Amino acid sequence: MTSSVTVRVPAKVNLQLSVGPLRDDGYHDLVNVFHAVSLFDEVTAAESDRLSIRVVGDPAGQVPLDESNLAIRAARALAARAGRSYGAELVIRKSIPVAGGMAGGSADAAAALVACDRLWGLGLSREDLSDIAADLGSDVPFALLGGTAVGTGRGEMLTPLPVSGTFHWVFALADAGLSTPAVYRECDRLREAAGERAGWPALSEPLAHALRDGDPKSLGRALVNDLQPASIMLRRSLARTLDEGREQGALGALVSGSGPTCAFLAESAEHALDLSVSLRRVCHQVVSAYGPVPGAVVV
Repeated sequence: MTSSVTVRVPAKVNLQLSVGPLRDDGYHDLVNVFHAVSLFDEVTAAESDRLSIRVVGDPAGQVPLDESNLAIRAARALAARAGRSYGAELVIRKSIPVAGGMAGGSADAAAALVACDRLWGLGLSREDLSDIAADLGSDVPFALLGGTAVGTGRGEMLTPLPVSGTFHWVFALADAGLSTPAVYRECDRLREAAGERAGWPALSEPLAHALRDGDPKSLGRALVNDLQPASIMLRRSLARTLDEGREQGALGALVSGSGPTCAFLAESAEHALDLSVSLRRVCHQVVSAYGPVPGAVVV
């Protein structure tokens, strides 16, 4: 048995987030096209007689260290599946924005599953790990898978999508997070106020074709997020950020997931650099990345 295992795991951006009607269990049926991008956290699981967690990196103070941390919950769920009382010290090195709509917490949970599985010598399959991941949250299974995939149900039932080439992204980060449940509640409120009945969501064919063909211009036109109006209502400054990116030539612009990170599709790596410079005038922080990239991997 090894004494420590480090796993690298990517952030995600939602290329399509279509939100269906509210279900009896309080969730919404979704069509969620996940796209893994080259912003990574690393989670190291080291031998210990008990489960503990610490976080390093600039956003460390924003990450909970109690039982609400998904990485700790993932390790406990894995131990429970094995029927043993295992220990590990989890060290999370954060680079994915915290509470930014890029699934950093879910990514850490996926990394903890892979790292602890290897540390404890369990040898579970990716399918078994995905089953545990789905119970932890809708975004956790995709962080295991990576690449580009469409999620249905709550987003946890994944089908990989074919992608040609590489897409270049710029992300405008906010200085404070948005609550995902609050954004969904606002989405429901806005729909009710407008007398809008949500239909059953479906995968966008233009978006799927753009990914398959490696066509960034078509992909930019096809990006969609049903939560975006709600996110903007709760954080009006997002509208200005999106407008600025479009004015600076972004092929597409949208709020990532429930926000408040805004994602901008660039034509090339060089265009992404120019776009980053322009957006720094109006944003708290700007980072660039490319995708798709693999999911959680041992490094």
